[in-house]
Amino acid sequence: MNSEFIAMLDYLEREKGIKREMLIEAISTALIAAAKKSFSISREVRIDINPKSGQIRAFATPLVVEVVTNPQEEITLSRARQVKKDAVIGDEVEVEVTPSDFGRIAAQTARQAITQRIRQIEKNMIYEEFKDRAGEIVSGTVRRFERSDVMIDLGKFEAVMPSRERVSTEEYNIGDRIRAYVLAVENGIRGPEIILSRSHPNFIRRLFEIEVSEIGDRTVEIRSIAREAGFRTKIAVFSSNEKIDPVGACVGVRGARVKNIVRELNNEKVDIIRWYEDPKEFIKEAMKPTRLKSIEIDEPAHTIRIAIEKEELALAIGKRGQNARLTSRLLGWELDISEDRSAVEVFEQQMAGAAHQLATALGVTEKEAKVLADGGMNSLEVIVTAEASDIAELLPCELERAEAILQAAKQYLENSAQ
Repeated sequence: MNSEFIAMLDYLEREKGIKREMLIEAISTALIAAAKKSFSISREVRIDINPKSGQIRAFATPLVVEVVTNPQEEITLSRARQVKKDAVIGDEVEVEVTPSDFGRIAAQTARQAITQRIRQIEKNMIYEEFKDRAGEIVSGTVRRFERSDVMIDLGKFEAVMPSRERVSTEEYNIGDRIRAYVLAVENGIRGPEIILSRSHPNFIRRLFEIEVSEIGDRTVEIRSIAREAGFRTKIAVFSSNEKIDPVGACVGVRGARVKNIVRELNNEKVDIIRWYEDPKEFIKEAMKPTRLKSIEIDEPAHTIRIAIEKEELALAIGKRGQNARLTSRLLGWELDISEDRSAVEVFEQQMAGAAHQLATALGVTEKEAKVLADGGMNSLEVIVTAEASDIAELLPCELERAEAILQAAKQYLENSAQ
């Protein structure tokens, strides 16, 4: 038992990082509970384990009495004086009560106690080591799957990446080496649990802090992040030092820095944007290369309304609205994107004016005048160059009426010229 016991303690101390004193204390407590019936005296039992030799001895502290009425709690004066020469009635003396078969009892109990204690100690060690590490990035190996949760081996400890913290576009296989963000260390009913994430926006923040030295030393600041994990991330950066280009610092020489991050994210798109305090300047920067025709800030509703040419509307909104959603989150404002109709409205006003002029000059209804304008005959000068049959076809009307309209146009121009 002794050699095996010492070997077990050595292994656990070396491989698990559990202090020998903690293991010995756990085994002692378990032995007291398991072997009390084997002790001749069980009052205030203490277990002594030699950490070097592995020898296990049991001691009790009975009460010295003249006549023993409770053998489990009391000891005679004569026997007490064999241990303590000056013992008197009423004293408490410590005597060895190690049973003859204590080695067998100890072997069985030690294994159970160590197993239970290891679990508890490991949980405590997890909490103590990781309680201040929330927000860091750690590396581990995919060990197994529990439903859709990924269990990750961090070396001495095991962590979980819940399905909600996974990236939907990523696949994980047993044995894969991955990096993840320590989202939280929870000390729940089942003990401490390390919760990891690869989908959290702060995973991106930490990657940039590691990769970009200017962010690490606070020369460049990350002001906001918006992410749809696995697809696209927008990150706004700022530097109070005018000599430093915050976007260029994050991109790196020939894009080396951002490429490393994109590679870690399995080719997720990353847009790096310069941050501005002025919402108008910020929205212009965030929406590039889309050209904004107008910007309206609604402070009470905390909304930015922007108008964009029809040709660029799809680019601004993005596939399934992704670009608009991420830009809104990045800015921290509601975003209302609409087609710029200013040119259309001007054209419609011009056409309405032309139709009104034609109706007055030609003696036709404004509806008919609009039909002529929409058909390309939007001025008297154009109409007089047309054939009556063209007018009759457009309206449509009888040829005689078309001739009358044509003559009215010529007469109006002649009168205007006089």
